[in-house]
Amino acid sequence: MKYMLLICGDESAAAHANDGCGGWSEEMEARGVVTGGGGLRPPADATTVRVRDDAVLLTDGPFAESKEQIGGFCLIDCADLDEAIEIASKHPASGYGSIEIRPMLGL
Repeated sequence: MKYMLLICGDESAAAHANDGCGGWSEEMEARGVVTGGGGLRPPADATTVRVRDDAVLLTDGPFAESKEQIGGFCLIDCADLDEAIEIASKHPASGYGSIEIRPMLGL
């Protein structure tokens, strides 16, 4: 089963993101469950696109104001939701932010 882990935290979590994953990436790569991922620049660097009545509307910044923001993501391929939860719970960000687990649609 394929899942996306959305790694979330408040703006203070950005300091933690630069510390790396404390061996989590190496462990998960050795297990063969990580298939991709990456970190994201801060929400202030985002551009939001909307199309309304055939007009392209651009907004600087994130789609919505929120204390928690997505700071990165990981794509994993594992047996089931239980294993995805175990993998997410080992990620260092689960200790200072949150990790949303989303099943991927079949492609």
